[in-house]
Amino acid sequence: MGSGGLSRGRASLKKRFIAGAVCPRCSAMDRIVMYTTEEGTFRECVDCGFEDRQPEAADMTPASETLKTRVTPTEPDPPKKDDTPQPVRILPSGSGGTH
Repeated sequence: MGSGGLSRGRASLKKRFIAGAVCPRCSAMDRIVMYTTEEGTFRECVDCGFEDRQPEAADMTPASETLKTRVTPTEPDPPKKDDTPQPVRILPSGSGGTH
């Protein structure tokens, strides 16, 4: 997205740096600012000028249609292991251990 419509009136906006954010274009860390206008919420890289508009809540994908990722649970949790105490046999010193 170019800077055409997004650049209007930004000088008086309150921009906030987003800690830990990485620019999708130049990969610079901690160089992304967010700001809100009447057109929506935007993020911008202060290093390379990358800009994009963040989706509104109405534009978001419903939870039932969330894409599968490696962190998305796909199966129920496995059954819990038996935590019943088990006896431990302690061998006498010098009986078959490593030297």
